[in-house]
Amino acid sequence: MAPRIAPVPVSWDRIDRWLAVHSPDGLAVLAPPVKEEELREAARVLGRELPAELAESLRCHDGATRWTTVLPEQSPLSAAEVARHWHMYGGIAAENDGLRPLHGDDEPWWHPRWIPWAEGAGGDAQVIDTRPGPDAGRLGWAGHGGGGDFVDSWPGLGALLHAVAEALHHGGGVRDLHPFLGADGVLLWEEAGSRDVHGSPLVPAPVGLP
Repeated sequence: MAPRIAPVPVSWDRIDRWLAVHSPDGLAVLAPPVKEEELREAARVLGRELPAELAESLRCHDGATRWTTVLPEQSPLSAAEVARHWHMYGGIAAENDGLRPLHGDDEPWWHPRWIPWAEGAGGDAQVIDTRPGPDAGRLGWAGHGGGGDFVDSWPGLGALLHAVAEALHHGGGVRDLHPFLGADGVLLWEEAGSRDVHGSPLVPAPVGLP
């Protein structure tokens, strides 16, 4: 039987409670809940409703006020940034033949039914694939040199957030990345056994709440 995935608001609540105790600055950088009119405006730009899990996530935090490492490998976007990134990538793809697979890629550089929800450190977009089919809702990467990348993708945003909450409260990692605290108390995700990042010392993040 597949493990039960907690609803998005439950996972965010667990993450927030852990941050409040162990990394207050990490919690402070997460934005307040999105306003409903901002959700409607994003949907207008996209020409469709936002994926349900993304809307639930934005109702917990409308992205972040600046780049954050609270989540592994991705910093969440606001509803306005979701719409802006979607429009930007679509325009680039249309001008550069990026809407069809090239050079043996399985995926195009961009697809209009990919909804960007977070940004990686290198500027790539992590997207939610809303194309119909058995993989609908999965997470992948786009905006890099080749086609979209859905290798080892998460089945959905809820699954990723659930894994983050589980790692913080019960130990372990999110796939190959484990939670650490930097010298300034900021939550970071690195490979198990890491001792520093760019020369700054790391300590394993505390597990659970006092």
